[in-house]
Amino acid sequence: MTTPQQELLPGTRRALLHRIAVAQAEGRAPSLVAAVVRGGRTVWHGARTSVDGHGPDENVQYRIGSITKTFTAVLVLRLRDEGALDLGDPLEKHLPGTGAGEATVADLLAHTSGLAAESPAPWWERTPGSLRPELADVLGEQPLRHPVGRRFHYSNPGYTLLGALVEKLRGAPWEEVLRREVLEPLGLDRTSAHPQAPHAGGWAVHPWADVLLPEPVEDLGQMASAGQLWSTTGDLARFAVFLAQGDDRVLSTETVREMRTPAAPAEAADLVDGVTYGLGLQIQHRDGRLLVGHSGSLPGFLANLTIGVEDDVAAVVLANCTSGPLVATVGADLVRIVAEAEPRIPDPWRPLPEVDAPVLELAGPWYWGTYAFTLRLAPDGGVSLGPLSGSGRRSRFRANGDGTWTGLEGYYAGELLRAVRRPDGTVRHLDLGSFVFTRQPYDEEASVPGGVDPDGWRGIG
Repeated sequence: MTTPQQELLPGTRRALLHRIAVAQAEGRAPSLVAAVVRGGRTVWHGARTSVDGHGPDENVQYRIGSITKTFTAVLVLRLRDEGALDLGDPLEKHLPGTGAGEATVADLLAHTSGLAAESPAPWWERTPGSLRPELADVLGEQPLRHPVGRRFHYSNPGYTLLGALVEKLRGAPWEEVLRREVLEPLGLDRTSAHPQAPHAGGWAVHPWADVLLPEPVEDLGQMASAGQLWSTTGDLARFAVFLAQGDDRVLSTETVREMRTPAAPAEAADLVDGVTYGLGLQIQHRDGRLLVGHSGSLPGFLANLTIGVEDDVAAVVLANCTSGPLVATVGADLVRIVAEAEPRIPDPWRPLPEVDAPVLELAGPWYWGTYAFTLRLAPDGGVSLGPLSGSGRRSRFRANGDGTWTGLEGYYAGELLRAVRRPDGTVRHLDLGSFVFTRQPYDEEASVPGGVDPDGWRGIG
């Protein structure tokens, strides 16, 4: 008997259940529910609860807090892809008069706007949004805490401004735009701005006694785009697939990859912890793998969405308590358990359907000075260039359709790669951002800056 590749093995399922059972018990959560995604679909769901005979399923809503920010970022990037704005636009261009107009759209998405972390008192998460009816009430009299663009400083008011930006450019409420442009196309019909039965109640657990206190549920008003949403493990599992693969009805594969790319400067402590921030997504290096996603919390609720893109595994963890289980750690552990117990099976190797002879001619070893590199052809018509061995500068390149390629990552991101040919059409060398790559180290026939010593290579007797 064989096990379908999409199904998890019994030992893996038990390890996942054990991990969330420990988290619920040690974290003293009234309930904790989780899901694992692999290969584009949910392959495991688990729940632990303090109520006998009742286990929340994948359709029970929990409040997801700041995971809402990732949804808002998707709306902003849709506007960018449509040409309605540029990430380099200052906010003032589209939403004048906020007092924070110097910050760019990208600054707001990456939390480098310099804005305060929170709105002025009283504590916005436990008070009605009606206390802050205008953006000025969210930002306060001195909205900036740091120079714009200089450092990462997580800001809830920053995502409030992004929600207002969406409303201004779409001419409709943030919630309506989100439902029309993201939730409905992706089939997230159990994600909403207000709770819809069945949903969990939010609780505070006393730190020194096993007793509970119900937490209030507030409408966040202007700050909804920073943390208002309710969702389920089922919906967030589908959202994780979108964030890993893209969906042309919402955002392309390239744009969701851009969201997952670091966009904020990391401080020393962040480098030690291996964490940074992209465009609406948290990024961390943990257990030897790169994870992206977002965590969220509001009084009474904790939430985490973690995606191991290279492992093709994602996890969702939701709990209905103000503090207790470390849901981000649990999410990362669920990804690790599956990735280590059942490593991703590679797709079969297949030859390219076709290849241009002039491009094939470029494949193979090249030298930048005495450094050896290899150029390889990619299935999508692009190429990659990286060290022949060891670490060093490497990048994928997108074909431009005119015989040139543009770097997509690393040192060569945005740089132009082109083949310089002789009069007879054969390749003399590669030019990459002024760097000359030759077939032999310091090829005397190529245009090597500074020239090549006419006596050639020699030994020392």
